[in-house]
Amino acid sequence: MVYLIYSAAALAEIAGCFAFFAWWRLGKSALWLVPGLMSLILFAWLLAQVDSVAAGRIYAAYGGIYIVASLGWLWFAEGLRPDKWDLMGAAICLAGASLILLGPRGV
Repeated sequence: MVYLIYSAAALAEIAGCFAFFAWWRLGKSALWLVPGLMSLILFAWLLAQVDSVAAGRIYAAYGGIYIVASLGWLWFAEGLRPDKWDLMGAAICLAGASLILLGPRGV
């Protein structure tokens, strides 16, 4: 379930940031900022749903998921297929995020 929350948060963050990118760098209408802000609010809310006693651990694990999601955005939204270095790096990051998420914690 936590991977699903992280994936949804990553999609919301990327979409929100892309809205700002589209406005600032691609010359799109400032109206793009409205759904962009809504996406960033959704991102923050979703990340706050992850059950952990330490926010820093949530953010650290999220970083790996975000990298994988960003490469998905690169491929599906921007039409640039990730290369082998992208994929190997993403696999390493996903492994690290999984260690942070699933590692045994002492009580």
